[in-house]
Amino acid sequence: MRNIALLTSTILSLAASLPASSAEFTINTGGDNGAYHSQFCPALGKRLSEAGIKSACKPSDGTTENMQRTADGADQLGYGQLDVLALKAKEFGGASNFQRLRIDDVRECIFAVTKDKAISSYGEVAVRSDELRFVLPPERSGSAATFDYLKAIDPYGVGRAADVIHAANTDEAIKIALNSENSVALFVQFPDPDNPRFKLIREKGGHIIPVIDRTILSQRIDGLHVYFPQETQVENPGWISSGTKVVTACTPLVVFTGQSNAITDEARRHEHERMAKTVQGLRGDVLMPEEGIFATVLKRTRELTATGAEKFVAISEKAREKAAPLFEKAREAARKAVQGGHATDKQSHPAEPPTGPADLKESVR
Repeated sequence: MRNIALLTSTILSLAASLPASSAEFTINTGGDNGAYHSQFCPALGKRLSEAGIKSACKPSDGTTENMQRTADGADQLGYGQLDVLALKAKEFGGASNFQRLRIDDVRECIFAVTKDKAISSYGEVAVRSDELRFVLPPERSGSAATFDYLKAIDPYGVGRAADVIHAANTDEAIKIALNSENSVALFVQFPDPDNPRFKLIREKGGHIIPVIDRTILSQRIDGLHVYFPQETQVENPGWISSGTKVVTACTPLVVFTGQSNAITDEARRHEHERMAKTVQGLRGDVLMPEEGIFATVLKRTRELTATGAEKFVAISEKAREKAAPLFEKAREAARKAVQGGHATDKQSHPAEPPTGPADLKESVR
């Protein structure tokens, strides 16, 4: 009994002496049934486990909540959209609070849908933005943050949108928009033709608007593109059809975490550094979903060449050119509003209305 007690005491002492870094890392994902949580996180967790690093996937409301959790605990990881990271970094202490571990070729795409046959390009959406109603998923969703980003970089186009509502979820947003006049639903997701949302759009008589515009495609973060023009499949091939494909802007999927130097526990900090290097050193293909239709769809999605994208950019620009007087009027109104707001402040110096987020270049590093 004495020997057993001594052995038990020794084991407990050894366990107590183990570094705190033996605890698992939390990987914040998205909805329980979403691709972040069910497809990508398990693949990452498997690779970390092979390196002797424990991890656990934790569902969330998406990129914004993942950034909040990482800001609260620098040792946490998160999946997110690059455009949302660019827009939201300031809200969580600045871009320097985050380190971007990976950006692979996997991208989420922006889908705008309407039943208005007269709207066929993003330029037309921009021109009519002050008379359209925009229906979005919940306010904390990545889709809502993407729309905020589009408004910020296009202040005289989509930035003029005044009638914006948030539905309970993406499916509800689509239903509301396609049951209404002068309405556009906008959401972000992986281009999966088996997702019932695309079937819902067809059943409701809606069509998908190419979200392609020079302003969108010109966005950069640290020299990296925020959006890429891609051809995505939204309907599977049938017996006599080749399936339906659409072209739209897609933003990269990012894996991020906090800065190791923000972690006070030395052992945990060293383990975090090891974890970060492990994630950065993984091959992109080993982090992809390994099997199933979703993995096949991702492989079918292709990036357009500059020539291919230019055709859609030209269509959008043509719509904007027709409305040039309208945009100039909007600029003048904004200019006067800025000047009027500072008229009583002798120390202020009115500036031109912004053309986009001033801090985009210093976003997520």
